[in-house]
Amino acid sequence: MAQPGQPWDYIAKIVSLGDSGSGKSSLTIRLCEGRFVSHHDVTIGVEFGSRIVPVGPPASLQYNINNPVSQPSQPSTSGSNDAPAAKKGKGAPKEPQQRYMKLSLWDTAGQETYKSITRSYFRGASGALLVFDITRRNTFNSVTSWLHDLRQIAEDDIVVILVGNKSDLAPASTISSADDKKNQRQVTREEAEEWCKQNKVMQYVETSAKSGENVERAFLEVAERIWQNIEAGRYDLNDRRSGVKGPGAGGGGTGRSVNLRPADKSAGKKAGIAGGCC
Repeated sequence: MAQPGQPWDYIAKIVSLGDSGSGKSSLTIRLCEGRFVSHHDVTIGVEFGSRIVPVGPPASLQYNINNPVSQPSQPSTSGSNDAPAAKKGKGAPKEPQQRYMKLSLWDTAGQETYKSITRSYFRGASGALLVFDITRRNTFNSVTSWLHDLRQIAEDDIVVILVGNKSDLAPASTISSADDKKNQRQVTREEAEEWCKQNKVMQYVETSAKSGENVERAFLEVAERIWQNIEAGRYDLNDRRSGVKGPGAGGGGTGRSVNLRPADKSAGKKAGIAGGCC
């Protein structure tokens, strides 16, 4: 992961959406601050944070995140900027220069009361985490509606992954039985993966904000695909609607980040430089 004060090459707007109580805020806090909050106040409107992450090789190969080798449809995602560097020198090819992306994270409220507010924040997002609670089937049943809302407002090429949160409460892969108190699973991995196929959602990841399992991977999956799209020229970095900007877009390309807090409160105030969110 990025170090304190790490410069960044791109900044991308990422939204998290899903029913209230599915753990969206806990995932963002875990990613940004590395801690778990067992009791979090209901999000009113939108809260936000930021985190700088590596994108592209060599980090993507190390983490095996969206490995271009396994995706023949995008063989050139390492980008033209890295290719000439690999040819320099007399010996082995030089490792490509590591790129970094600052994720501007917008954690939206899941309550129906605030839907008219939160929908407006979908506009201009380049990536989205669609979150549900694997121990509550009703939150999974709602993801289709959330995806519909997102695709009505966001750009057509937004990168979306489905996140099944609270995996620490579901150690088994099968639906829990009445006498199994440790396994509270109500949605199987197979169900979620099939939903992704039917709805053309990129991937399914199971996470635990409590233990931290797969939390970074979920965000890295989105960031890596956005980076691949940048390298493929699918975004206009000068277009405000694209949700992706280069290092000249505010902040000067430095590792400056913000506290996780309601977006309607002093959004312009910054926290000190940090590897993650404060």
